[in-house]
Amino acid sequence: MTNKLTLALLQLPVGNDVAANVRRAVSAVTQLKADNPKLQLAILPESFNAPYGQEHFPKFAEAVPQGATCTALSQLALKLGIYIIGGSIVERDAGKMYNTCTVWGPDGKLLAKHRKIHLFTMKIEPENAGGVEFDEAAVLSAGSDLTVVQIGQQKVGIGICHDKRFEELARIYRNMGCTMIVYPSAFCICQGPMHWELLQRARATDNQLYVVTCSPARDNMSGYVAYGHSMIVNPWAQVQREAGEGCEFIVEEIDFDVVEQVRRQIPIFKQRRTDVYAKAPKL
Repeated sequence: MTNKLTLALLQLPVGNDVAANVRRAVSAVTQLKADNPKLQLAILPESFNAPYGQEHFPKFAEAVPQGATCTALSQLALKLGIYIIGGSIVERDAGKMYNTCTVWGPDGKLLAKHRKIHLFTMKIEPENAGGVEFDEAAVLSAGSDLTVVQIGQQKVGIGICHDKRFEELARIYRNMGCTMIVYPSAFCICQGPMHWELLQRARATDNQLYVVTCSPARDNMSGYVAYGHSMIVNPWAQVQREAGEGCEFIVEEIDFDVVEQVRRQIPIFKQRRTDVYAKAPKL
């Protein structure tokens, strides 16, 4: 029984044509599988099928799993016999919209969907990174469910972009037995230099697992500029692979024996003093 997994990160450009974006993703995954027969998991970016922005969300929202994007991902997973973490799309359901990541099995079936729990709301002042304001919550509804999927022999936790800022979520996933957390992420360019790598390495070292992010390719002419730099961080909190800014594909073998090695050599979870933490005053 192997404890390894070969995955691909697809840092794809995203334009205004949903059908073209989906075709590009399908074509790229298909080619990567042809070039890498051992490929088991493909990971797409947040908002991979349509531009990311409050003004775009209502226009491009789809049903899950009945919509055209989900149908294409289901057929692709079945055709290639691989798992697909479908980045995210805007889901429309019962009069609400969600930022939703779908996960597909090699049989083409929907294994899970994760609705972004922590909506991206920020207002950075001009003196800090040039200033930027964004409010997903003005348009989208937040999800309320944890998402853990079985991929091969591994339990994988799913978050979306801003979810990675919240250590509580990652800790719960670790406690649920996860050895990897995947965050499709259209992280904004103003925060990227400050926090992109920092947050991923923090979640990895806190919980001694792999942290994987997949960003759209950077487009400096778009209304919302994604940072890029899709990344794999190992349980030692080392950056194992990192993309640049543009369209780029990473194929990497993940060795989950490293998770056990790190947890055995630095046994922080056995050393946690929950008896002391429980005494903390309620604020």
